[in-house]
Amino acid sequence: MMKLLGWLKNMVKNKKKTNQNGCCDLNIPPAEKKKIEGGNQGCCESRATPKEEDERGKKVDEVSTPVGRVPVVATSLNWADHLGALKVRVGLGRMSYEVKPGLYGVGAPTADSPVFVSANYKLSFDHLRRELEGVDGWIMVIDTKGINVWGAAGKGTFGTEEILQRIELTRLSEIVSHRRIIVPQLGAPGVNAQEVKRRSSFRVVYGPVYARAISEFLNAGMKCSSDMRQVRFNFIDRLTLIPLELLQWGRYAFFIAVVLFLLTGLSQNGYAFPGLAGGRTVMLFSLAFLTGGVLVPAFLPWLPGRALSWKGMVVGLLLAIVLVIMGWIPSAGKAGLLETVAWMLLMPAIGAFLAMNFTGVTTYTSLSGVKKEMRFAIPAQITAAVLGFALWMIARFL
Repeated sequence: MMKLLGWLKNMVKNKKKTNQNGCCDLNIPPAEKKKIEGGNQGCCESRATPKEEDERGKKVDEVSTPVGRVPVVATSLNWADHLGALKVRVGLGRMSYEVKPGLYGVGAPTADSPVFVSANYKLSFDHLRRELEGVDGWIMVIDTKGINVWGAAGKGTFGTEEILQRIELTRLSEIVSHRRIIVPQLGAPGVNAQEVKRRSSFRVVYGPVYARAISEFLNAGMKCSSDMRQVRFNFIDRLTLIPLELLQWGRYAFFIAVVLFLLTGLSQNGYAFPGLAGGRTVMLFSLAFLTGGVLVPAFLPWLPGRALSWKGMVVGLLLAIVLVIMGWIPSAGKAGLLETVAWMLLMPAIGAFLAMNFTGVTTYTSLSGVKKEMRFAIPAQITAAVLGFALWMIARFL
C-alpha cells in the first residue's frame, strides 16, 4: 500500500512539472526533462508526436518545439470546413469566421521548415493549408480581426506591427533556425519589410498572389515568376462575390421595397390599396438593386470610368432610360413626368451605392482611391436619392 501511495505521489509531482501545452517546463533541468519523457530525447526537441489517431488513423495533431507543443492542422478540408465556406459566401457568420491567432504546423515541421503568414479569416487560412499538402511547414496566423488578407492590408490590420507582435508572442526565433517569413503578395500594401527585418531579424519574402501557386513557388527556391504576381479578377471571380453583396443588402432592400409598395397607395383622394401600381414600383426598385449588385460586378472591366460609383451610376441611368422607352415607367401628364425624373435620379443613386460597396472585394481599387471617391460619391448619392424620392412622393398627389 505504501509503495502504491509513493508511486502516485511521484506521478503527481512529475505532472506538475509540465506546462499547459503538455511540454516540459523550460525551467526544469535537462536531466529531469529526459526522465519525465522517459527517453533519450528531451521533450522540447522539435519532433512530430501523434496525440490520438482520428477515425482515419492518420492524423498527427501536434508537434513539440523548444517553447512548447504546437498544433498541427490537416491539409485536407472536411465537410464542416466546406459548409462553413458556403455559409460565409452567402453572408452567414461572415464577421465571426475566424481562426485563433498563433502558430500552427502542417506535415511534420522542423526548425528548417518555411513559415507562412496568414490572416485569421478562416477562409484564407483554409485556402493556405489546403495548398500545403505534402509540405512540412509552419503557419503563423496574425490577428486581422477576421478580415481576409487583401481587405486587412487595406484596413491596416494585416500590417507590420501585428507581424512583429506575433513573431514575439510565438517566440518564432526559438522555433526555426532560419530568419524568413513568407507573406502573401496581397498583404504587401500593409507590410514594411525593412521595418520587420530591422526589428525582428526576419526577412520578408513575398509569396504568390494565389495560394495554388505555392508549390511552384517553393520548387523555384521561393521565387515568384511574373505570372505568380498577377491578379486575375476574372468573370467567374466576380460572380462568386455577387451573392454575398446581394444578401448583405438584401434585407434592407426588402424593407425599402415594402415601404415603397405601401406609399404607392397615397393619392390626393386619400389612401388606396397599391395594387398593380405598387407591384410596378417594387419591380422598378428591384431592377435598380440588381443592376448595381449584379450587372456592375459582372461587367466591371467594360463599364466606362474608373470609380465604381460612376460605373454604377451610368448603368442605373441607362436602365432608367430603357424602362422609359419600354413604357414601364409612366411618363404621361405631370405625374408621369415627375415620376420619370424621380426614377432617373433614384436608379443611378441605387446603382452607384451598390457598386461602390463592391470596392471592398475588388482589386480595382486602392485605399486612397476609395477615400477620394467617397468624398464626392456619397453626397451625390444622398442628394439624388432624397430629391428623387421627394419627386416620386409629389407625383402620388397629382
